[in-house]
Amino acid sequence: MKIVILDGYAANPGDISWESIASQGELTVYDRTENTPQAIIKAIGEAEIVFTNKTLLPAEVLTQVPHVKYVGILATGYNVIDLEVARKQGITVTNIPGYSTQSVAQFTMALLLEMCHHIGQHTEEVYDGRWSISKDFSYWSTPLMELAGKTMGIIGFGSIGRETAKLAQAFGMNVLVMATHKEPELETPTCRYASFRKILAESDVISLHCPLTSDTKHLIRKSTIKEMKDGVMLINTARGPLIKEQDLADALNSGKVAQAAVDVVYTEPIAIDNPLLKAKNCIITPHIAWAPKEARTQLIQIASDNLKAFINGTPQNVVGL
Repeated sequence: MKIVILDGYAANPGDISWESIASQGELTVYDRTENTPQAIIKAIGEAEIVFTNKTLLPAEVLTQVPHVKYVGILATGYNVIDLEVARKQGITVTNIPGYSTQSVAQFTMALLLEMCHHIGQHTEEVYDGRWSISKDFSYWSTPLMELAGKTMGIIGFGSIGRETAKLAQAFGMNVLVMATHKEPELETPTCRYASFRKILAESDVISLHCPLTSDTKHLIRKSTIKEMKDGVMLINTARGPLIKEQDLADALNSGKVAQAAVDVVYTEPIAIDNPLLKAKNCIITPHIAWAPKEARTQLIQIASDNLKAFINGTPQNVVGL
């Protein structure tokens, strides 16, 4: 059985073994495959098993590789494949849920703590000599913030949102959460369900952890920002299009939003004309919340387990049913 990985470098630049997958067939790993139908079809070759992260598998590719029986998405999101065509061709498609819960929640709090303390900036200023010439024993160049007693609004209360809520409460924050399906047993004295408008109106920090759908695209835009507290802080580790970026840039530049930290943007890699690049008080990281080695190791192990389950006739983590 021939197995091909179309874009292995993103999940595994060489620090993790592919052996758990290689042991199940004849494996070919491409670091990257050009996102053109011709290049993708050529890379797939005669493989029956295909793994992809962000390399697209649209109808014009799938219809040309009728021998493919299984596609493993090396991510949680599966919008890279035409599921309707895959279903018609009898292709089983699986994804990797839950592999980065701890990592993304941790990264969310790292972004928040950076906005509270500006650790990177203060470190640079120490090395620039500004502390050395200070008249006082202590030096800071930005306002510093304590989280205890502040309110975090969490949009989306899946596994990552729940873990983020736990961490926020550990810092003494009160948490308001919005979810499609409420589970009252998850509420605590410091973590309560709330409406979107209540979260906008009362949160000192808003963190996005919801999926991208037609209902959530541009969830954060001029009209919803207007309902937020003056000086709110915004974090996005979910999906870039949840935010209308020009509207957020305008709010940052006006001071309505005091600070923002985003690990995802509308177009990735980031476009050079993205308005957030010129906005005030905006931290932008290059989509790395999911990427600690521990999370990527778990991703590859789940991918291997998914393939093994498919071969054994009991597929798991199947999408598009």
